[in-house]
Amino acid sequence: MKNKILILLSIVVTSTLFTLSCSSDIEKAEQDSDYLTSETFYQNEGAYKQFLAKLYMGLATSGQGGPSGAPDIAGIDGGFGQYLRAYWQLNEITTDEAIIGWADGNLPSLNNHTWGSNNEFIYAMFSRGMYQVSLCNEFLRQTADDKLDSRNVSAATRADIVNFRAEARFLRAFSYWNLMDFFGNIPFVTENDPVGYFLPPQKDRAFVFDYLVSELNAIDGDLKASGANEYGRIDRIAAKMLLAKIYLNAQVYINQSKFTEASSALASVLNSTYSINTSSSYEKVFLADNDVNGSQTEIIFPIRFDGLATQTWGGTTYLTHASIGGSMSPSASGVDSGWAGLRTRPELVAKFSGDPRGMFYTDGQSLSISNIGNFTDGYAVMKYKNIKSTGGQGSDAAGQFVDIDFPLFRLSDAYLMYAELAARGQGSISQAVSYVNTLRTRAGASSISSSDITLDFVLDERARELYWEGHRRQDLIRFGKYTGSSYLWQWKGNSQSGTGIDDKLKLFPIPAQAIGSNPTLQQNSGY
Repeated sequence: MKNKILILLSIVVTSTLFTLSCSSDIEKAEQDSDYLTSETFYQNEGAYKQFLAKLYMGLATSGQGGPSGAPDIAGIDGGFGQYLRAYWQLNEITTDEAIIGWADGNLPSLNNHTWGSNNEFIYAMFSRGMYQVSLCNEFLRQTADDKLDSRNVSAATRADIVNFRAEARFLRAFSYWNLMDFFGNIPFVTENDPVGYFLPPQKDRAFVFDYLVSELNAIDGDLKASGANEYGRIDRIAAKMLLAKIYLNAQVYINQSKFTEASSALASVLNSTYSINTSSSYEKVFLADNDVNGSQTEIIFPIRFDGLATQTWGGTTYLTHASIGGSMSPSASGVDSGWAGLRTRPELVAKFSGDPRGMFYTDGQSLSISNIGNFTDGYAVMKYKNIKSTGGQGSDAAGQFVDIDFPLFRLSDAYLMYAELAARGQGSISQAVSYVNTLRTRAGASSISSSDITLDFVLDERARELYWEGHRRQDLIRFGKYTGSSYLWQWKGNSQSGTGIDDKLKLFPIPAQAIGSNPTLQQNSGY
């Protein structure tokens, strides 16, 4: 059974929490006087934790009406508009790790880098990210001291709210990081800005970078210590991991190297209570019971899913179903059907060469992709399985919705971040070898030596360990391999054999709908 955070996440709010602003570029969630801004809601002090649960649930579900109803954002199918699904598609389908055969709207353009500002799947990520920011802002307004004073909130609840507010600020920072990473210069709004008709100013990456560093440092003392929070909720180490990632990518974001700062933040993660369970297996990290099967010791920040409590057509339900087709058996992955969409490209397969982490399905599948729309073109990936380590499928007996928690941050990533920093001259090569070999031994792969710790090796090793976990686009950009022609993969640049692409594609366009509702926004160069 999932623990009590998922009990909170399963709370169904029967009234719309926020309405979407028709005047705002960001589809900003405005106040609804009948619910979260109603004083009646806060008469029960448990309301604050329920609201916090909504912030976490915003990463996992589409809205208030289950998988098919009342989505939080408008203009796109609820499944396509779910946060993780939108985030994953922009980070993976645009790279050598994944390709999708569906012809829905402008989805195919993600495969071949032909997207434009009217792409509804890019707009889904933009809208979902800003909606999350708006929810976090409203939570912070409702938990301000003056509000708590006026409601005579008890000392015990106020003590909890200190942690809650720090978690909300982290979740806002996470969404702003996503938005900065995808879109560059973004609308910026906090709890101190007006509610209602308001056009948020556009801030550049340097401003957002500094803001995120400041925020993550500011909340450090108010977050719970390593491992002290409920599994699935943020602690101090998750904030350090995000801070390390922001510093690691500083050359991309602000054209400055921050590897020393990245190493310092990462040290807190590496010296924390999180650990790699070497007596377990790589495969278990992606099973239905990865919250209890021993894998949870390395998962720093998961998006939690439960086949009964958090039903969605996005998330790991999407990753499991959409990667099944051809001659594959859905029951082997613990689900009732395959959606025949996602596969991988041959360049990823080539990186494994017998490495057991390559969980590819090859029967009836061709390695090369001639026809993107044909599921059997390209190897299938069986990384996410709605199967428990003890046998049997997840909690949904019908096999529609899965229990697999998605590991946004895990310690294995931190180990490989250390190896990258060592290859860049910021760390011990021998320690990097030890970290890499811990992961390779757990997976049953051969060990490496000091001479292997090069940037090219680390980039490939990140693919082997972290493929289909939402890291690849950012990695390729940071290593200088995403645009241009120094590294090609099938259908890069809309050519089967791959061709170089323009540097403008390191950023997605600000959606045309956003600019239409906030004319002060400036489009990214080249769009």
